[in-house]
Order: sequence, then structure tokens, then C-alpha cells
Amino acid sequence: MASALRELIYVVDGARTPFLKARNAPGPFSASDLAVAAGRALISRLPIEPTQFDEVILGCANPSPDEVNIGRYVAMRLGCGDKVTGWTVMRNCASGMQALDSAINNMLAGRSELVLAGGVDALSHAPLLYSKQMVLWFAALASAKTMGQKVGTFAKLSPTALLSPVIALMKGLTDPKVGLLMGQTAENIAFRFRITRTEMDAFAAESHKRVLAAQAAGNYKSEVIPLIDSKGNVYNDDDGARADSTPEKLAKLKPFFDKKYGNVTAGNSSQITDGGVWLVLATQAAVEKHNLPVLGKIIDTQWAGCDPAQMGLGPVYASTPILKRNGLTLNDLDTIEMNEAFAAQVLACKAAWEDEKFCREELGLDGAMGSIDMNKLNVDGGAVALGHPVGASGARIVLHALNVLKRTGGKRALATICIGGGQGGAMLLESA
Repeated sequence: MASALRELIYVVDGARTPFLKARNAPGPFSASDLAVAAGRALISRLPIEPTQFDEVILGCANPSPDEVNIGRYVAMRLGCGDKVTGWTVMRNCASGMQALDSAINNMLAGRSELVLAGGVDALSHAPLLYSKQMVLWFAALASAKTMGQKVGTFAKLSPTALLSPVIALMKGLTDPKVGLLMGQTAENIAFRFRITRTEMDAFAAESHKRVLAAQAAGNYKSEVIPLIDSKGNVYNDDDGARADSTPEKLAKLKPFFDKKYGNVTAGNSSQITDGGVWLVLATQAAVEKHNLPVLGKIIDTQWAGCDPAQMGLGPVYASTPILKRNGLTLNDLDTIEMNEAFAAQVLACKAAWEDEKFCREELGLDGAMGSIDMNKLNVDGGAVALGHPVGASGARIVLHALNVLKRTGGKRALATICIGGGQGGAMLLESA
């Protein structure tokens, strides 16, 4: 298939860190540590120097205050030098995919030929914040001039009311327009498409099973690089998958987002995780100039908006036009990587494509789009078991889809993701 883009964009190679599950405390690596580790490993196996990149673009949804413009900071740590520009993009869950798309746009415009692009987040490092009331108390204390005024201010300090921290991550996972946590939006579409708790838990258990099988078969070895922390501990693999995540055990967990009527639990949701991903993108000219290998090609990209309260359907809104534009059906794809924000969300996307009324009214189709072959969807598991470091996931699914094509001899893949705020992103990929 000819690219829908004006010029072929090649994915030279890619690498990522293990995705490390957050365990109620800051993890051993900052976001920049993760990005640097993955970047160094990737660049070291290619016939290029860091200074030869035209630019570095990094997606990050939750950068720490001391890593402002983390894309530039990481580029400098990687040895790209002063002259290689580095910048950061943020499109919530698709920040990593946005980094790739931003690179593509600059390459099509003739501004770049060789780009390092990816995504990262260290969600375990998300800060605890003071409440607004506590900030006002500090302001009052700073304004107090006499000892009496200071004592009076301290007298108003209420530890229970003022010292209770605000969890920044929960703020970030709440849509400001509709006031719903992402898990509550998953409950909405689960209700809309009648996705049951049993179906959610079965899907989640299968995700864990597939990740463990993929790890045993070495299906992640080509993309995951080991990490070593400051204490000498080695992290070789993603650590979120559990052999005991069975439908029966998952069924015992209580709903988290709608405790009275809901079905979305911590067990059938993506995990809070730290991880970083990089891909090297190149034009035909750059591939030839640097004698680069090629993992695959990005054929087309698409973004779409939808109701923030139904944000989990974003992949349907983004993937449908990209498939129509390229004359493809769901059955024409050899593999699909859909980020598993929630088991309910993936199952609702499948149901939406099978629903004639939805496809006619929401997608402008003549009838149902078709059904996803579940044997082609997330064949090595997904974010329910691997985790979802928000800034990184959009790049991870692109990299893994291409690796699946290479391993299986497939030709065509779709990588797609739902995005907090009511959006979807999709990329159509081909093997080398």
C-alpha cells in the first residue's frame, strides 16, 4: 500500500524500559532517568551518533517540576549537544504517539530527516499537593508581621482540614470539563454497551496471561532494555503481570470508581506505572545516508475528538477514518494494538464497531464496521497487565505492533489509543 502521507516515514528501531508498577512510593527512577536509559541503549545499537539527530521530541504527561521541558533535558543527557533541539509534547494518554506525529509533520515539512521521538512518565513520582486552603494559610503566615499575628495564624491551623494532601495523580486523571475520573468514564461506556463485570474480569485475566506467555517466549526481548538502580538492583522485565490474576480472583475485588453500582475495579483497569519508550524515525534520504536498518513504516495517522464522558471510545472515532481513507476493514489488519486503559473500554470499542446504530449515527457508515478478531488484538497482552505510564503508552503500542509484524511475518497493523479529555489517536503501520 502506498503511504497516505506525502512521503514514507520509516521506523528504524525502538527500545523501551521495563514498565515498573508503582507501589505506593516513588520508584527508583525519575522520568528522565527512564528516558535516558532507553535512549542510550537504542542509540548504541545504531550506526549514528546522538549529535546526528535533527531533533528530539518526548511526550510526557506528568513531568516533575525539576525536569521542565524534559525533552530538551533528556536530549542533553543523551549527548545530543547544544545544537540538537529537544522539546516536549503533551496529549494526555497519547503523548508518546503525539511525539511521533509531531516528528512526522516536521519530516514532511522538510525540517527534519532523522528524529528521536517517544514518551515517558514516572507516575510513582506524582507529587502530593497542598490544598488551596493550606496555600492561603501559608500566604497569611508570610504576611504576618508581628508575633501576635503569627500566633493568631498558627491558631487557625487545622491539621485535619489543611494538612490532608491532594493527590496530584488523581487530579490529573479527572476530566475538568465533566468532573469524572477516567474510570468513571469507563463505567459510562460499559453501561452504554452492556459490558458485564464477568466480561471485564475475563479480559483482564487474559491480558495477564498473554503478557506472561509473551515474556516466557521472549517476545519482549527485542524492545525491553534492563535497568539498574543506584543500589545495584536489576530490572529486566515488566513487573505488573501476575499469574494469580484469574477471573475468579479478580471477581472478588470491589468496584473502585462507582462503589455502589459500578463494575470497574483496580484489577480490570490499567496499572499506575513508570516507563519510557523511544523510536527513531527517518526519511528515505536519512535511511540511505546513514545506512540505517528499518523495522517498519508509518503509513498514516489520525486524531479524533469525542464526548469526554465517553473518552474510552476514542479509538473507534480515530481508527475508523484512517481505515476508510486507506480502503481497509478491521479484517485486513494482521495485528491491532489498542491501549488497555480499562478492560471495559476495549470491550466497548469492540461492541461499538459491531453496533449498526452506533456506526451509522456516530461514524457515518452504512452499517456496522465489523468485529475485531480477538486473536489479533493485543496478542502479547496490554496495559491492564503491563501498566500505563501515560506519556509512554502511545509510543509503546506503535513499537510493539511493528515488532509483532516482524515476528509473525504480518504486513499491516493498527495502533490506537483513547485519550483523557475525549480524544482518540491511531496510526496505520506496515512491516519493513
